[in-house]
Amino acid sequence: MNAWFGHLWLARLLLQRGVAAVYLIAFIAVLLQFKPLLGERGLLPVPDLLKRTTFRQVPSLFHWRYSDRLLTLVAIAGIILSLAALFGLIDSSPIWFSVSSWLLLWFLYLSIVNVGQKFFGFGWESMLLEAGFFTAFLGASRIEPSVIPILILRWMLFRTEIGAGLIKLRHDPCWRQLTCLYYHYETQPLPNPLSWYFHRIPAPLHRFSALFSHFVQVVVPFALFAPQPLASIAGALIIFHQLWLIVSGNYSWLNWLTMVLGVSAFSDRILSLAVPIAAPPLAPIPFTWHIILWILAVATLALSIQPALNLITPNQVMNTSYNPWHLVNAYGAFGNISRERYEIVLEGAADRLITPATQWREYAFKAKPGDPRRMPAQIAPYHLRLDWLVWFLPFSVAVAGHRIHVWRHDLWFIRFVHRLLVSDPAILKLMGKNPFPSEPPAHIRALFYQYSYTTPEEKRQTGAWWTRRQLGIYLDPVSLDTLRDI
Repeated sequence: MNAWFGHLWLARLLLQRGVAAVYLIAFIAVLLQFKPLLGERGLLPVPDLLKRTTFRQVPSLFHWRYSDRLLTLVAIAGIILSLAALFGLIDSSPIWFSVSSWLLLWFLYLSIVNVGQKFFGFGWESMLLEAGFFTAFLGASRIEPSVIPILILRWMLFRTEIGAGLIKLRHDPCWRQLTCLYYHYETQPLPNPLSWYFHRIPAPLHRFSALFSHFVQVVVPFALFAPQPLASIAGALIIFHQLWLIVSGNYSWLNWLTMVLGVSAFSDRILSLAVPIAAPPLAPIPFTWHIILWILAVATLALSIQPALNLITPNQVMNTSYNPWHLVNAYGAFGNISRERYEIVLEGAADRLITPATQWREYAFKAKPGDPRRMPAQIAPYHLRLDWLVWFLPFSVAVAGHRIHVWRHDLWFIRFVHRLLVSDPAILKLMGKNPFPSEPPAHIRALFYQYSYTTPEEKRQTGAWWTRRQLGIYLDPVSLDTLRDI
């Protein structure tokens, strides 16, 4: 490689291992969560979606056929391929086998995401698909690396960071006023054990952190295409910023994958200071492979037109795919910050007849706030899809003082309540402790709460992480008779 980019063998190796590790986590989550949520008896069954779509609209191998057994085989195949890539077995093989294996890994996950509906509608799903596809073209470990796929991954990192930075500056004024972090750690989707402490950082440090975030996401990415060591410095700043986000919250593999992409900014000379691995003797890039990579570069440029225009438009959108293959997407998150935290709390009762004396028992989730005394969980880079979808529910509720207005209930949520009424074991595995271990409840209701972090004094006295007050009822008590037709 020339002096501009430096040698890239070690960078390629770390990129491949990093993307493989994220794939592994993603496929494990599919194996453990997909069927209760989207399987044949799921909350949003895949077969129903497939009846309404075509392969051209939603590319997926499940258009051939869907069954829960086939889904399990796909998830296990993804896990095996991810492990093979993680341990270098794929990339130590001939180049055509290596590329084919990576593309198969990408297509297996694409097949899952494209039928995953709301439960897979997160920006980091498209990120993994885009990163996984272009990782396939990094090449086998015994061949000289090409700068083309490295630059494509840098371009992806550029769009991820710039998209996130601009969406903030264009939307919520608190980002321009440097005050968004006054609220963010308390209202983020799934706080972790350190989020409470980050929330208590003095206000001047919150403002500095917001300013630093703008610098890293809006200014630094332009240095990704500068000569070394400037590109490496940009990559290091981006990785540091992502580490800050990792220790302060749970965002699935979003930050982890962004850090992996940050490796694309480094040269081997700098990476070897932390990872002292020497490159083996390398064969030159085959001529045919050169041609394929240049075709890939041209195709990427063509696909980049819409995402690039999106960055410069005042009506910027975030986390959008412009093609069903999830390649060269638009990214960005947290354009708006909630000032208050609202939560849906589900409760069950054993009484067949509801009276003022009825005792209600609360259901727990694995990570979503519930019991104020329970310490927030550290779950990332794993992804709890049910917890995230329940966190989104309050955004469809109008809150006016101590009153709420519920516009509608999502179909998946009503089906979810139905599963609780029958104590469906597959759904209960996705949740925390079951308050009805012996027999199903007769009724389920959902309450609407406002949550706030405790003060340091309250936390010392009570041990509680949260305080909460009920604002209304999200779902009145329902029974199996009520939901008979769901």
